[in-house]
Amino acid sequence: MTDTHDDKDIALLRRAFEIARQARETGDHPFGCLLVGPDGEVLMEQGNGYSAEGQDMTAHAERLLATRASKRWRPDFLESCTMYTSAEPCAMCSGAVYWAGIGRVVFGQTEKSLKEQTGDHEENPTLDLPCRTVFAAGQRKVEVVGPLLEEEAAGLQADFWAGK
Repeated sequence: MTDTHDDKDIALLRRAFEIARQARETGDHPFGCLLVGPDGEVLMEQGNGYSAEGQDMTAHAERLLATRASKRWRPDFLESCTMYTSAEPCAMCSGAVYWAGIGRVVFGQTEKSLKEQTGDHEENPTLDLPCRTVFAAGQRKVEVVGPLLEEEAAGLQADFWAGK
């Protein structure tokens, strides 16, 4: 299910895909995201940090970015920002996005698709819990757009998990 999106969303989502590719090239899990301000300026970028953070199972790109953003800006600013992410935020990352106050999320691959692709991998025990479900349980509205370009997003994971 997708909400309203435009060509700018597609271009920024593809930038998140590029960040995921860079994470993979540096030996990390292939996930990436960025935060865009209300004026369209890219404020932050973040790749997955599993390897870079000492095999931290919670060092997902979205959680790391939400934490960094929360330290820098208050929720009243972040509610007008958008996170673009290569894959749907997991339950943990959705919680971090919610608590930081980020108001909009645009994602590529769904958690369900990712779970099918990764299987029961010890480094990525994927939860099939849609971010919309997590956000709906909260008091603050988070707009969700996605999946978009899901096949392209899933391509970022191709052959990665089988080879680990």
